[in-house]
Amino acid sequence: MLKKLLFAMLLCTLLQVQAQENLNFNNNKEITSPEINSDKSITFRLMAPGAKKVELQGDMLGHNNPVPMNKQDDGLWTYTTPPVKPELYSYSFIVDGLKIRDANNVYQIRDVASVVNVVIVPGGKAENYLVKDVPHGTVSKRWYKSPGNEKNRRISIYTPPGYEEGKNKYPVLYLLHGMGGDEEAWLALGRTAQILDNLIAQGKAKPMIVVMPNGNVAQGAAPGEDSKGMYKPTMQLPHTMDGKMEETFMDIVKFIEVSYRVNANQANRAIAGLSMGGFHSLHISRFYPKTFDYVGLFSPAIMAFSKTTSPVYENFDVTLKKQFSNGLKLYWIGIGKTDFLYKSVADYRKKLDEYGVKYTYSESEGGHTWSNWRDYLVNFSQQLFK
Repeated sequence: MLKKLLFAMLLCTLLQVQAQENLNFNNNKEITSPEINSDKSITFRLMAPGAKKVELQGDMLGHNNPVPMNKQDDGLWTYTTPPVKPELYSYSFIVDGLKIRDANNVYQIRDVASVVNVVIVPGGKAENYLVKDVPHGTVSKRWYKSPGNEKNRRISIYTPPGYEEGKNKYPVLYLLHGMGGDEEAWLALGRTAQILDNLIAQGKAKPMIVVMPNGNVAQGAAPGEDSKGMYKPTMQLPHTMDGKMEETFMDIVKFIEVSYRVNANQANRAIAGLSMGGFHSLHISRFYPKTFDYVGLFSPAIMAFSKTTSPVYENFDVTLKKQFSNGLKLYWIGIGKTDFLYKSVADYRKKLDEYGVKYTYSESEGGHTWSNWRDYLVNFSQQLFK
């Protein structure tokens, strides 16, 4: 009994010592970074006493990337931005030429092969990206069988608040990512769940299921999430924009319509995507012309690679006219004024104008950025299923 008591006391002491090792008993000043100031400027801080040069790189800086940070006597480097607009911003530090993340900011996002810190400056449109005290939907990661790709594949699915408790059937938005992305991109970088939660709570968007597949059919799932293990992500994989995604897309639709309570008809299906996902949305909706009543092209690529021979891209003009003859409820195109795809989108719009078809066009500031694509999702989702 005595031995057990002594052992328990020793174990308690060891646990206390271990816990104390994680506490700041040496009275070092706690570093806050980033800090959003009352005027919506942002202060960044990094303790690097041995560094010779520290810079800040971030999309809140516009064309001023990167900017030098200022070193204090204690080795703390700081930089305060001018006041910035409400938005989700990403950033990194560059220390003596080496790009690193902010050790004082646990909020990080992977974008293809890069990991960056993020900060949300509240107010304005950024309120759409915040977790609010509203009813929340559910995000699940499901595996489905894809006979067309001869493998099991993972997919992200948002179901609206109340789905689990109710019996209602819902419309579906299929939301596709860009080149190098995967089934996690729209959730992490696009803030899809937060946007839909907030819009639905405000009555601005209809409750809907949002399906976010992996558009790289060479992958079973996002890097590190399937049997291929932990490899370095790349921008372009086998079968990128060669028709295979479009050809096998109905594997996804069939899985959703068997597994979820959905209204399985054209009027209750929408498809949208950014960049490569916009390309996929354009061609999937054209290749399956009686499947989707709502189509959203966010900064889309338009035409296939010249080396591609997939039947998906044959008879483009004829099948496009046939798609519009079905009476689409919404064909929505959005792009930034400085986007590198601006001219190809302008040429595509000219074709649509020559056909005399109806579409909605939204032109924004900026280029090929998540800032624009989140805006487009907010805009597009409010026009669906009404």
